[in-house]
Amino acid sequence: MNVVMCRSTKELGARAARDGAEAIRNAIRERGAANIVIPTGGSQVEMIEALVGEPVDWTRVSVFHLDEYVGLPVTHPASFRRFLRERFINRLPARVAEVHEVNAEGDLQAECQRLNRIIGPRIIDVAFVGIGENGHLAFNDPPADFQTREPYIVVNLDEACRRQQVGEGWFSRLDEVPTRAISMSVQQILKARRIICSVPDQRKARAVQAALEGPVTPMVPSSILQTHQGTTVYLEPASASLLTRVAATSAQ
Repeated sequence: MNVVMCRSTKELGARAARDGAEAIRNAIRERGAANIVIPTGGSQVEMIEALVGEPVDWTRVSVFHLDEYVGLPVTHPASFRRFLRERFINRLPARVAEVHEVNAEGDLQAECQRLNRIIGPRIIDVAFVGIGENGHLAFNDPPADFQTREPYIVVNLDEACRRQQVGEGWFSRLDEVPTRAISMSVQQILKARRIICSVPDQRKARAVQAALEGPVTPMVPSSILQTHQGTTVYLEPASASLLTRVAATSAQ
């Protein structure tokens, strides 16, 4: 795992997007196509906006969605499918080869099975992810399942995760936040050749410290990134403010 220190959130997004785009271009050169995982949420806005502007042949790229709330319609402002469409897919200069959204409005097990059949044989070239305030990775809240090999699973959302969604303005009250989601599993994320992890904001500082400097534990799901040699974590001064031991290179 590598850590890159950026001077601002904007620089963080630009650097993460640039490095991720280079990995996508490398995959296209090697195999003629690329498979990527795209996250959604407020902390990923800068990275996604920058990624849209990167010179990539998007017609050769297949996109997998990271997670979605159970029962939330795509018309809801907090829908991650809506976020994915409006902030990424619809802003690309060309149509991607495939988009595999997570639809958690119907039969959850059937949806997981559908997605698992599609992603199972794929090489994932780049997984773009973040870290939650409770240390979660995707919607794998603590204690996360580090063992399952199923690519997509149904998970329970803990209160800290749900309060983060209220704090970010996606919901007005805690009781409006769904208690379950379909999420890409931890082991599926770790299958990616490259993991680009963008983590801005002071409110993520404690989670960043636990993930990067603490033990690898299901109680801090994102700590598993320490075990993946192809992971790069992008921080800025606020999100890195509690680190004491991890050495970071400066963004170039």
